[in-house]
This record gives sequence, structure tokens and C-alpha cells, in this order.
Amino acid sequence: MLMIYSEEAGWGRLSDAEREGAMAAYTAYTDALVQAGAMRGGNRLAPSGTAHTVRLGAGAPQVLDGPYAETREQLGGYYLLEVEDMAAALRWAARCPGAAHGIVEVRPIFPT
Repeated sequence: MLMIYSEEAGWGRLSDAEREGAMAAYTAYTDALVQAGAMRGGNRLAPSGTAHTVRLGAGAPQVLDGPYAETREQLGGYYLLEVEDMAAALRWAARCPGAAHGIVEVRPIFPT
């Protein structure tokens, strides 16, 4: 799984032309993943302010507004890939537009 982290406020600072360019880059990247047969899923996430965090406390669920972590960069989207090995996943991560304005965390799905 490729998890894309970036500063949410950065999108708002872009010009319309820069936003259009960024969306075109993601569209081209997604198309390349599909053409390669590597794409299994993915999506952009709503802003972190829409998140809710659930944990159990004293046996009862506690629901908190907001993301779990207070960090500068937030999880903004993900791609679920099926590739032959970690080296291939890292090559795809390096091509991800998110690597240019944030970070892309690459993590295997736990085998079942």
C-alpha cells in the first residue's frame, strides 16, 4: 500500500493552474498503474478535520473528533497495488506525484 502524506493547507496555497497540473499528474499516474495491471484500489481522502477517532476506554467506545495524530502532514490518500516485490512498490512510490510535495509511505499488506 502506498500512503500519501502531505500538508493539507498546501493545496489551498496553489493557484488554479497548479491544482489542475497536480490533478493531471495524479490522473496520469493512476492511468499508468492501471495499464501496468498493478492498481487494486485507491482514493483521495476527505480533509483530516472530518475524521473521527474511536478507542475503547473502560470497555466503552469513546469517539473523538479529528485525526489520531496531530502532525504537520496528514494522510491524504492511498493506492493499493499488487506488484511482485518491495522493489517494484518502491519504484511506483518514487513515481507518485505525492512524493514531490509530501511523503509516500510504502507498507506491505499483512499476509493472510
